[in-house]
Amino acid sequence: MIDSITLDNLNLKAFDGTPFDGVPSEVFCSKVVFRKGMSYLIEASSGRGKSSFCSFLCGLRNDYTGTIMFGDIKACDAARVDFVNLRKSSIALMFQDCRLFPELTAVENVMLKSQLTGFVGEEEVRAMLARLGLSAHIDKPCATLSLGQQQRVAFVRALAQPCDFILLDEPISHLDDLNATIVAQMLRERQQKDGIGVIVTSVGYRLPYEYDKVLKM
Repeated sequence: MIDSITLDNLNLKAFDGTPFDGVPSEVFCSKVVFRKGMSYLIEASSGRGKSSFCSFLCGLRNDYTGTIMFGDIKACDAARVDFVNLRKSSIALMFQDCRLFPELTAVENVMLKSQLTGFVGEEEVRAMLARLGLSAHIDKPCATLSLGQQQRVAFVRALAQPCDFILLDEPISHLDDLNATIVAQMLRERQQKDGIGVIVTSVGYRLPYEYDKVLKM
């Protein structure tokens, strides 16, 4: 279990030594602690490193300077951090570009994740997709879905696993207000049920959520 994620002077290697363009970051080149059970919004303009930040926390990229700590364990300590297991059991990520398998159906994409953990069954997955207005598209290949529909599938996939923290990278950029509200409701229910930490990134179109802290990147 991970009860906190601490960033200490984290920065992209490509940005190392580069002065800020007049907008200091509260995430990069700072010390910040994300705590389980709390909700965080990270706001930034395009190109400030939101998606890179999410990839760093999940171990998908390591081109950074500074330190990431999971509890009292350094992310760079390969002997103690199994990132495959981390992504399976502790940190869920919804990618900004969804990263669905286009040839698989909506339910198959979600169940592929769930089959690794046994966290939810197909009936529950179908109910979650239906709640987001996807009843008529559940068994269609994701390649045939709109960006907004794919985004809803990707959100359900992120929910369909055990986790201590869930990272949502611009989760509602292609959603209307109604579906954004439903996403927020489903996320709140999961947070209240399991006490997970929530970290959301945004370029301005905020997920309507009650955040404990808003950080500028």
